[in-house]
Amino acid sequence: MTLWNGSYPFYPGANACFPFDAARAVIVTVFLSMLATFIIILPGIPGRGRLFWFLRSVLGLFMGAVILNVQFTRDWETGWVQANTSYKSFSHAQVNADIGLHIGLAGLNVTLRGNPVEQINETINYNEHFPWSFGEDYERSYSEGLQKGLPSPILYVAEKFSRQSPCAVHGQYRVAGHYVSLTLWLAFCTWLISILLFSMSILLYGGQMLLLTATLILCSLLLFSTVRNTLRCPIQFGPVSLRTDYGESFWLALATGLLSLLLGLGIIILNSLQPEKLKLIFSLDKSSEEELWDKSCLPAQPSCSAQDGLMVPLGELCHGTATQL
Repeated sequence: MTLWNGSYPFYPGANACFPFDAARAVIVTVFLSMLATFIIILPGIPGRGRLFWFLRSVLGLFMGAVILNVQFTRDWETGWVQANTSYKSFSHAQVNADIGLHIGLAGLNVTLRGNPVEQINETINYNEHFPWSFGEDYERSYSEGLQKGLPSPILYVAEKFSRQSPCAVHGQYRVAGHYVSLTLWLAFCTWLISILLFSMSILLYGGQMLLLTATLILCSLLLFSTVRNTLRCPIQFGPVSLRTDYGESFWLALATGLLSLLLGLGIIILNSLQPEKLKLIFSLDKSSEEELWDKSCLPAQPSCSAQDGLMVPLGELCHGTATQL
């Protein structure tokens, strides 16, 4: 394959690294809009209940946004390596590049970024997605990559996760992604139910649903960790190999699961030991309102005492009436 005007023929331009994800953008926009709405109406909440209400809103929105957002992320497992490798087939050109592997629930992304980006008269900045979710054909995506003439490092990494690969990890990641996604959808539903129960002041059942949400999140992480397996054929680029580890989405989901667990247990324990403090946190304590009401009535006490002074016992009133008669 020879150069034509300084570039390899028949190869399309590089895909931009990590393209715009519409689903994640919509989720973030919706939850940020809800948070902005809560901040706007925050000054209308009286007393110290304003702080508790704000904290409940922020924590609830955070958990819901994370549970829904990690469904569409592609960094549950990530790995990077810098290596000197061949660029494309039928060419002896070597490039120095960063090669990244990003595994999500619905597929994987392979990233190739040159050091520097401009090498051998080309812009080396690729990001290719290979889906394996149900309804998608991983082999077809790989075949399309071959037809487009993608760089050799990308095709080499993608081949490791194909069905014909001796690594035999395609089915594991595909089934794991399906069941983890299903478990997270169940966790999102239980989170919605907990929010509904808290809004109806059913605190004990709300805490139990929050505890169930945490259990589902942690079970999904356990499923992903169990199926995740070390490749029997490592991804080797000369003397270095590409190794992966848990990514940001995994740790973010773990933090959300632990937070839900602590909040659920805290609500259940407070409901059993100190229900008055729990009612105070959820702005259900009526004693503070009664105190405020009594204090507001203090200026009217002189008038009340004046009325007491004008009151005459019934016996005296009857006696006075009988005397007049």
